[in-house]
Amino acid sequence: MTELAPFLPGFVAAYSILAVAAASPGPAVAMLLGVAQSEGRRDALVAATGIAAGSATINIATLLGVGLILREAAWAMGALRLVGAGYLLWLAYGAFRKAAFPPAIAARAVRKRSLPSRFMAGYLLQVTNPKALIFWLAIASVGAAQGGGVTVAVAFVAGAFAISLGAHVAWALLLSAGPIRRAYARGRRWIEAGLGAFFVFAAWKLASAR
Repeated sequence: MTELAPFLPGFVAAYSILAVAAASPGPAVAMLLGVAQSEGRRDALVAATGIAAGSATINIATLLGVGLILREAAWAMGALRLVGAGYLLWLAYGAFRKAAFPPAIAARAVRKRSLPSRFMAGYLLQVTNPKALIFWLAIASVGAAQGGGVTVAVAFVAGAFAISLGAHVAWALLLSAGPIRRAYARGRRWIEAGLGAFFVFAAWKLASAR
């Protein structure tokens, strides 16, 4: 725990962005909606686990890639922070627009699969999901595990996996329950407005970090 203590503020910042990313609707949520409606809760939970595993794969790739970049160019961290902040501001704009004019969440068409195939479908969707890839670049710009050893990196990946799994499992449970899904739809304006405010704050913190 002593080894992790200096990295905890960075962990909190990165995990906050990840939690909002996993909680906001996107391709993964559309897939879970389709699976929950056509195949039921069990298949949706398996798909959610595959999505979380895909998120962990992107996490590891960005940790390795960003580490290599920073060893070659010290200015890369500042540039990466600005790119991440710009993307967060773009997400804020999208969230505020959805709060004003909330679109319907359309279920993604799915077909009957075995449970291992359902897991792989969730995994492959996430590792090729542009939203997830860009979010992880924004998270990487925080540098939460930068300078730490293997223990710090493993702890960061494990925590991020737990957050992603928890959020997508929650989506699977929510989207397989009709009354809860309808309640979410009614409160969606306020949810999107809150997400927009968070993205603005996160962009400011990221851009002003030293």
